Amino acid sequence: MVEGLTTTIQLASLVMAGWCLISVFRDQPMVVPHLVGMAVLWLLLIGQGVVSTVLMAGGERPGEFIVFVSYLITVVLVPPACAVWGFMERSRWGPAVIAFACLILPVMMVRLEQLWNPASV
Repeated sequence: MVEGLTTTIQLASLVMAGWCLISVFRDQPMVVPHLVGMAVLWLLLIGQGVVSTVLMAGGERPGEFIVFVSYLITVVLVPPACAVWGFMERSRWGPAVIAFACLILPVMMVRLEQLWNPASV
């Protein structure tokens, strides 16, 4: 895993969560710019998934391979699933779904880092 990309994903996710929480408190539904932000976050996560897959194909392996792969798949699938759910919910709770997902992603990225480098925990 690339630590710089992980940090970028975590920061982008927290910024997205803050933006969506502001929309929740302003009683605004999810709009297209929210979807664009989620798409950017999703592309970053796909990039991390590709990099991790290439590293694993090159011989590097996390200690708990199955757990790592399941976390990686989940992290990549959370943004599009929550974006669809949030867009379908046309009340202020649509951005709340996105904010919740964006608050979970940094924690999952920390766990992925722990699984990738168990000695640095």
